Order: sequence, then C-alpha cells, then structure tokens
Amino acid sequence: MTGLSAQVDLAALVLCVVFLSYVTAILVPYVRRQPSSAAPSGDLSWHFFIPCLNEDAVIGRSLSRLRADFPEAHVWCIDDASTDRTGEVLASLASQDTRIHVVSRRPPDAQQGKGEALNSAWRHLSAWLADTSPGLNPETVVVGVLDADGRLAPDALGILAGDGGFADPEVGAVQIQVRMLNRGLAETGADDPAAATRLGRLLVTLQDLEFRTVIAAMQHLRHRIGSAGMGGNGQFSRLGALNTIAERAGTPWHGSLLEDFELGLHVLLSGRRNRYCDDTWVAQEGLPGLSALLRQRTRWAQGGMQCAKYLRQVLVSPHISTPSALEISYFLLVPWTQVLGTIVYLTAAAVLGTFAFTAPGGLGAWFLDGAWGLIPLVLVFGIAPLAVWATIYRLRCEPTMTRRRALLLGLGYWLYTYAMLAAVWRGFYRILRAQDNWVKTARVLGTAGGGPVGSHPRMAPVAMGEPSRKAL
Repeated sequence: MTGLSAQVDLAALVLCVVFLSYVTAILVPYVRRQPSSAAPSGDLSWHFFIPCLNEDAVIGRSLSRLRADFPEAHVWCIDDASTDRTGEVLASLASQDTRIHVVSRRPPDAQQGKGEALNSAWRHLSAWLADTSPGLNPETVVVGVLDADGRLAPDALGILAGDGGFADPEVGAVQIQVRMLNRGLAETGADDPAAATRLGRLLVTLQDLEFRTVIAAMQHLRHRIGSAGMGGNGQFSRLGALNTIAERAGTPWHGSLLEDFELGLHVLLSGRRNRYCDDTWVAQEGLPGLSALLRQRTRWAQGGMQCAKYLRQVLVSPHISTPSALEISYFLLVPWTQVLGTIVYLTAAAVLGTFAFTAPGGLGAWFLDGAWGLIPLVLVFGIAPLAVWATIYRLRCEPTMTRRRALLLGLGYWLYTYAMLAAVWRGFYRILRAQDNWVKTARVLGTAGGGPVGSHPRMAPVAMGEPSRKAL
C-alpha cells in the first residue's frame, strides 16, 4: 500500500506542478499586455455571418443594432430550417435593407451543425462577390461570425483593422474578447432568469470571469506566439484565408463540435497567423442554469477531444513554431488529462482516506502526525491557481468589487471548475458511444431580449460589462 500511495501522490504532484506552471505562463502576458491602436475600417469590406436556428426572440433586435452601429457591413443570416418565426423576421428585414442577406437552408441539408451552416453562407458570399465585385481582392474581405444574440462593441471594426488585427497582412484570423451581456442584468435584478436565484447570478458572473480573465489570459499567451484560438462568437477571418482552407480541405469549417477552434487550426496549418484582441469585445448570454451550462460545456469538451486528431499535423507543420505547437498540443490534450487527472486525484484521495481511517489512534492522530501538511499543498496547488483569477477580475473588470466578494468569488470559481469536470466526463462518454449530435443552447432572455422587428433599444451600460456594484 505504501508503494502505491507514493506512486499516486507523485502522479498527483506532477499534474499539479504542470497546471501551476501553465497558470503562471498565461498570467504574466495577460498582466503585461499593451493596448493596440485602431485604424480606419473603410479599407476592408466587412461581412457578418449569423447562424439562425429558431432565433425569432432575439434576431430582430440584434440585426437592428448591427445595422445601426455598422452601416458599412453586410449581414448574412443563415436560417437553418427554423420552426419558429425566424424566417419571417429575416425576410421582413431583408426586404427593407439590401445589406441584410438571408441564406435559407432546408432539409435534408439543414441542421447539420454550425460548421455546415457557416459553409453555406461562405458559398453564398463568394457567389455574390463574384457577381457584384469580380475584381475584389479576398484579402480585403473580412468575415465575422456572431451569435444571433451577439452584441458587438461599436469600436470593433476600427480596432480589428488596426495593428492588433488585420493591419498585418500575415494575420488570417482574429478572435476578440467575449463577455456576458446579461452580467449586469443579473446583478441589478432585472427581469431575467439569471436574477431569479443566487445560483443563477453566481453562474453568470463566473462565466464572465472565465471569459474575461482565464480565457483571455490563455489567448494572450497564444497571441504572443501567433497561435490564438478562434471562438464561436466574435471570430473574424479574411476571406482569402477561408478560401485557402477550402482549397486544401474542401470547405473552411469542418465537422467538429468545436468548429471554431478547428477553423483556427486550419488557418495556422495554411501558413497564416491568428491573433487575439482584448481591446474590443462581443457580448453573449451567460447561462444561469447548471444543466444548460453543463450541456454546453459537454459539447465543447467533446469537440476538443475530436480535435485531438490534428495533433500530429500541428507537431510536424512547417508553418507552426515550436512554442505554438507545444501550446496547442497542451490545449488538445487538456480534456484527456482532465479525465486522467480525475482518476489520479480520486485514487489519491481514496488512498489517503484509507490511511486516515486505519491509522493507529484514528483520524485525529493521523492528522496531528503530519497529515496537516496536506492543507498548504491543497491551498497552493489546488485552490490558489484558480481563486487568483477573481482578484484579477476585480482589478481589471470590476474595480468596485470588494475584496471580500472577490475572495468568495474565487472560492466559487474553484468549485465551478470541479463542476465542469462533469462535462468533460460526459463528453468522454459521448466519444466512447460515437455520439456527435448537437443540441442547440436555448436562449434564456427570450422575448425580453428580442424586441419588435426593427427596434433598436439600447441596453444599460452595466449590461455591457461595465463595472457594477455587486459581485454575487
């Protein structure tokens, strides 16, 4: 038993040290980051792709806002055989605005995943450009992917056109910061399901923390080495880069449940660079229900596992630097190491429990005999690397948050990460069962966030992620 205990403890320690090293590696570039400058966006042609499957509750308001904020852009809405009034709403808006284009998909081709919907819009855009602008350089055409409820910062296109984005001709794709649009609504007690329960408010806040600090920090490290990952909302790509991928692989987007990250990999494999821009943002709904959140994260975990098939291509690609290849490999292996880590940590806990309850003198004697030394180890390797992000969140995103609330939020994020392990195991189970169907995440704001067709109500600044007076 002693030999087994030592081996399990060593494995757990190695995993902890690797994780702590990674946290340090992503934290330093994030803290030291410098803002990028804007540039005139008129030198580029902008097109937004918005997948729409049963989005009548939100799409009218989102389109009205996009057209008001970005009158120079074209919007391509993919009606993926919706069964609600989405098609009617889109047809009405398109009839009034020549820059709104509707891509209608019908069975049996419809509802084949988000990647196929985006490929359909790409084909329609390419055909439209061939008819209307046959000599246009595809390197000057930028395609942005937004959620149907996505709210893009008014300065986004200028920032993307600047030195942090497409001003560099080698950059093929840029991902911008993501934040939760109902974060402020949850805190102010507005008519939103997220404001109904303490758990709902906490979950929305934790998702905002996760995207604006942890994921942003990961992306900053990738940005420095040229391998930033693409997200499902707020990803922008040159049409020339998408065309290059299609020449190599048939279509720009592919069949993984993590089609956004998969696209970023193909951009890198084609010889382009990816960047992350934290100076502008897109807002999306945070999920206030644990079951919906776990379902979403299960899809992400399974998609990450599916993308592990690119590991060899990444490692041997002449276009991807060694630091980038190592970081991408780490990311691709994370779901699998989480499965392994869960087994190792539970085994270590079981071994410790056996020693605790069979030691001479009982549990108390075992603890006083030296087991108390486990407490600082848990604090240093288990809680601190996760809880520290709440302090970063308070300093950078919520300066009015008290230290006490930041401490509570940090403990909440520590527990939150363990809850997300359930999604990894569910994704692993689906991999074993060869299940790759996709369940769309339902909107939680519903008609309250939709507004009538053609309306353009403005959300209060706090809902856009500005500092609020409450943290939990």
